[in-house]
Amino acid sequence: MTLEKVLSLAIKKLKDNKIQEPNLKAKILLCHTLKIKKDYLIIYYNKELTNKEENQYLENINKLLNGIPLQYITKVQEFMKLNFYVDENVLIPRADTEITVENVIEFCNKNPNKQYKILDLCTGSGAIGISIAKYVANCNVVCVDISKSALEIAKRNAIKNKVISNIDFYESDLFKNIHEKFNIIVSNPPYIKTSVINTLEEDVQNEPHIALDGGKDGLKFYKLIINEINDFLEPRGEVFLEIGFDQKDEVIKLIKEKGSFSNIEIKKDLAGFNRMIHFSKQ
Repeated sequence: MTLEKVLSLAIKKLKDNKIQEPNLKAKILLCHTLKIKKDYLIIYYNKELTNKEENQYLENINKLLNGIPLQYITKVQEFMKLNFYVDENVLIPRADTEITVENVIEFCNKNPNKQYKILDLCTGSGAIGISIAKYVANCNVVCVDISKSALEIAKRNAIKNKVISNIDFYESDLFKNIHEKFNIIVSNPPYIKTSVINTLEEDVQNEPHIALDGGKDGLKFYKLIINEINDFLEPRGEVFLEIGFDQKDEVIKLIKEKGSFSNIEIKKDLAGFNRMIHFSKQ
């Protein structure tokens, strides 16, 4: 079968099964399978695929049809203009989270001569901590996760993006194994309500539930983090937390009830949803 014909077949399969962005995903998977760049598709539409190439491609298409996220098939996701290795052990980094990272970077770069010590809590693939280490000149980052598998992937990504010398990795259930203080703590904790997870799109449900499940009310980890975070912040330390689009008021209430923080501000994502809370230690 020619490249053109197999691509048309794949697009039809994806459309018939109501897969979003069928043309784009079919092309990305074909480039991944053949290990070629996108431009190659236009130039070599009439190229005959080998039986092995054709079978591998259609097998990858079937993985998509079975709800496997595209990024778990290609093993890559772009985030903050960097490439990250991802698999089923980590949550796939999303553009919404770039808002949090951009705000941390902007805050740090206001004082370029200051040395920042930064904690990335629930690091997963390491996307947040690694991006900060890449774009903030004077910083040391500690990436923490309860999952040993996730930490191995984060280390791999730190090496891939050439910031491994600026980052330490701790296996820890939140602050349990942390014994130092930080200028900045940033986190994208699990915040989906348990009852909502099985209503999400199938490919999202195939991401690790440990990285999605925020408990009955979605606030489990915010309560734990806010209750303990003060002990791990330097004086006038800063906190940046990603939140669900409908969690602003509840998380602000938790922050105010603690009575140790000030300067609470909300940042919206590109779609106009509340996406991050930034606050300071008094």
